[in-house]
Amino acid sequence: MTNPTMHELIPILQTAVGPTILISGVGLLLLTMTNRLGRIIDRARQIDALVEGPEGPAKQHRGEQLSILWERARIIRTAIAFSAGCALFAAVLIAAIFLAALLGIEAAWLLGGLFIGSMVCLIASLVLFLHDVNRSLAALRLELFGKGGN
Repeated sequence: MTNPTMHELIPILQTAVGPTILISGVGLLLLTMTNRLGRIIDRARQIDALVEGPEGPAKQHRGEQLSILWERARIIRTAIAFSAGCALFAAVLIAAIFLAALLGIEAAWLLGGLFIGSMVCLIASLVLFLHDVNRSLAALRLELFGKGGN
């Protein structure tokens, strides 16, 4: 086990910058998604207050909207979990980079696996985010045109 010198530590710090920037970007993505989830919840509460109204097609229409909002909330919750997983993998990656360098351990497979795990989580989160955007358009179509609208 060798102790790295300052000149050996600088490239390690430079290597750790990439995952650090990833964490920052994912933090902004998480902020966007949690705001989106909050809006979904607020909208569901508004519609739920209206469901207490008269029976008939309007009540069924609101029920369909609530169903879509529930689905969207679940999608965004899962996207948030994947984004948090991405940030977690990136944070562990940074720690692993430093530990591997300080302890003189060859950990390429571990580091590569953590990076791939982080990217897989990010990809899954973004796919779910796009799916939610499409579901929100379906909800808007339902609200504007009813069940058979284009």
